[in-house]
Amino acid sequence: MTAAVATLRQPPSPARAFATAFAANRGALLAFVFFSAIVLAALLAPWLAPHDPIQQFRDHLLTPPVWQAGGLAQFPFGTDELGRCLLSRLLHGARISLWIGLAAVLLALVPGVVLGLLAAFFQRWLSPVIMRTMDILLALPGLLLAICVITILGPGLVNTVIAIAVGSLPGYVRLVRGSALAELSKDYVTASRVAGAGTLRLMFDTVLPNCLAPLIVNATLSFSSAILETAALGFLGLGVQAPIPEWGSMLSAARDYIERAPWVVTIPGLTILFTVLAINLMGDGLRDALDPKLRVAA
Repeated sequence: MTAAVATLRQPPSPARAFATAFAANRGALLAFVFFSAIVLAALLAPWLAPHDPIQQFRDHLLTPPVWQAGGLAQFPFGTDELGRCLLSRLLHGARISLWIGLAAVLLALVPGVVLGLLAAFFQRWLSPVIMRTMDILLALPGLLLAICVITILGPGLVNTVIAIAVGSLPGYVRLVRGSALAELSKDYVTASRVAGAGTLRLMFDTVLPNCLAPLIVNATLSFSSAILETAALGFLGLGVQAPIPEWGSMLSAARDYIERAPWVVTIPGLTILFTVLAINLMGDGLRDALDPKLRVAA
């Protein structure tokens, strides 16, 4: 009987506590469902899209969506100025935007973690060099820095990923360095050093796992920023080039028809808005669920 009562009083596992705290945030949970639908639609775009995204129907230029007068069922969201199906381009554009966002986050996260740990562990000679370099990069806003990189490398899919990654790198370095410095003064790190752990083991096996919570939240928010910057670069004509479907380039091509055919601007714009909003709400939910203090307060 005593053993059964003790078993019932055991605290939930960390994974269960995280899931419960995240599910308690209704906004984050709804955003997760919406974002999951976007990811699923992007993965299944070749099968869900009614038409090829670059196929032009010259007899159906600027056809309105199906819910407006003159709309056709074969083009649920209407067509653009070249007669291309908007729904098909949105679905395939989701693949491009999400891929660029994920690639940019990973390309900034990996070197950011390494540089941040090096700056925390070698504070005398390596930290000043790394942090002053990051300060130089932080002198320019992320989008402006991305534009500078694109100007040097040239527009394109890969160069867009590199440009966005360079702009978000300083944030990861500063975050990892600050979190690692806070962990270095704790007893478990001292115990690991006394036990004979080497520098690499201390960095990646002892300190880094305890810095993952803020890293996950920052990576989630950076993902939404990367999608927004991708759209901004595409809108300026510096990102993904035609005829590849991408949400920002769709807005750029359609801006001349905003009065005549507003759906060619509003539908891609709302897609970007809701996707970025969903990711930001998910980031807030992850922050609340991963932080024990916020979890207890809730």
